Amino acid sequence: MGCTAQVWLAASMDDSGRMRFAADSDSEITRGFCSCLISVLDGAAPDEVMKMRTEDLSELNVVGRAAGGKTMSRVNTWHNAIVAKRNGEQPVDPFPSMVISVDGIQPKGSYAEAQAKYLSPDNFRVSELVDMLKEKKIGVVAHFYMDPEVQGVLTAAQKLWPHIHISDSLVMADRAVNMAKAGCEYITVLGVDFMSENVRAILDQAGFEKVVVYRMSSDQIGCSLADAAASQAYLNFLEKASRSKTSLHVIYINTSLETKAHSHELVPTITCTSSNVVPTILQAFAQIPDINVWYGPDSYMGANIVELFHQMACMSDEEIALIHPKHDRNSIGSLLPRLHFFQDGTCIVHHLFGQEVVQKIKELYCDAFLTAHFEVPGEMFSLAMEAKGRGMGVVGSTQNILDFIKQKVQEALDRDHEDHLQFVLGTESGMITSIVAAVRDVLGSNISASRKIDVEIVFPVSSDSLSTASVNKAERQGSSESHDLSKLTVVPGVSTGEGCSIHGGCASCPYMKMNSLSSLLKVCHQLPDAKDLLSGYEAERFSSTTPQGRSVADVGCEPILHMRHFQAYKELPQKLVHQIVDWRATARPYHERKSHAACDLC
Repeated sequence: MGCTAQVWLAASMDDSGRMRFAADSDSEITRGFCSCLISVLDGAAPDEVMKMRTEDLSELNVVGRAAGGKTMSRVNTWHNAIVAKRNGEQPVDPFPSMVISVDGIQPKGSYAEAQAKYLSPDNFRVSELVDMLKEKKIGVVAHFYMDPEVQGVLTAAQKLWPHIHISDSLVMADRAVNMAKAGCEYITVLGVDFMSENVRAILDQAGFEKVVVYRMSSDQIGCSLADAAASQAYLNFLEKASRSKTSLHVIYINTSLETKAHSHELVPTITCTSSNVVPTILQAFAQIPDINVWYGPDSYMGANIVELFHQMACMSDEEIALIHPKHDRNSIGSLLPRLHFFQDGTCIVHHLFGQEVVQKIKELYCDAFLTAHFEVPGEMFSLAMEAKGRGMGVVGSTQNILDFIKQKVQEALDRDHEDHLQFVLGTESGMITSIVAAVRDVLGSNISASRKIDVEIVFPVSSDSLSTASVNKAERQGSSESHDLSKLTVVPGVSTGEGCSIHGGCASCPYMKMNSLSSLLKVCHQLPDAKDLLSGYEAERFSSTTPQGRSVADVGCEPILHMRHFQAYKELPQKLVHQIVDWRATARPYHERKSHAACDLC
């Protein structure tokens, strides 16, 4: 495992009817295996070759058949090549990947090739964008999950214009404020709508109401998690929380400002990210011992948090104290019954990392470093957590994943030995642009050691990413079209198995891909918008009010400010603590707010 060797085989028959074989490989080990096989079969009669069984090769000491013969690795190459086909089993192809070295980039598979072609953007496009950004004082904040074309241009443009920032959602608004302080008159946001809302609201909070914020589409740029938090089911979840004693609602930042505002009026609320959700919950239980915590809307993340705490309950007190100094086995065990999570919300991208993908990772990539976003399903989470325990994995935010990859590459440089580092990317494939840039920076810090190292980023693909064809046989019975299409199981396009899909492809968010380079250039060309052509693109301020008559923008920002306080001081702000403890005495009964809240939230 961990080997992606290529083999070239030539087979012919000589004048005496004997088979002649020649083989080569780009892998020394595999070349040795080929040599062993040729020593047995070169010069054999055709029927002798056809009768060859896997077991006959056991004396070569290169057959490592595991129990059941299902494990696939370089030690049972003969089984993979011969027995699998004989048994009618489908060959297991590797996931597409991209190999990064100091000399360049080598994509493997057509999906990786499509990603790679944008890593060296057209210089004219870069110059065109930079000239407009400078002339019109435009800042750009973009999420890691952008389309590779626009990310490639932005990454190159960063070297010429400092007011471009690519990151996870947590710091996008902060960077927008810094850009406004530096004199930017416009901020363009490449993300989904809740990110634009956060940027608009935080700029207003910081006193930059005159800075105009633009989205990249006149249509809604949605998010499956934000939609889940605006559902009647989530309102019911909050209703139950509001009836519980001493409750805190921990809401994922990937939700709309309106949802945050209405939630905060139902239950005291703090936002969180995938990197700080666990410290936030642990601190809440430590700071308010009898608290009930309600997390949402990401169901996978909620289940993963519960699983993580179950694992912590089996650790020693010393190990738990390293995670949070005010907790031990007793406190972790006691908080579990008071931790609740919403069970009907998922990210459509991270949902792809289920059992099918996990099984293939186990079969082909058990030697690789595993990275997983906190939003992945439990199977992928457990696999990555096990790898993390061995120092071979990371579970967390996009920034956590990026930092982990950089750390492991730096450690390899420090060892100064030949090495092939392989990372399975358990999050949106749009991360690759930032990963390539970061890895190149690390490799560039030590050229002599870098020549001994290459870094492979693997893109896991689910069959759910494939577009399938279907035919209504009742309507077209007997037609030649029905006969032809009945044989077609995958819509032609990118090589099958590599995420050919109209719904975003290989772990790729279709909403994020609405932020195209052409959209960015269109917005920049039109500024300043004297003819009001970009009104549909502007991130508007919330003029609506909550059921209690307060500004949605003001109330919606409060849970974000609570999180910022926690980030700075590692404890919940006293204002939030008082809201939690005194909520039953100060809040209006839920039934008095229900009719208004249900209408506004949904």
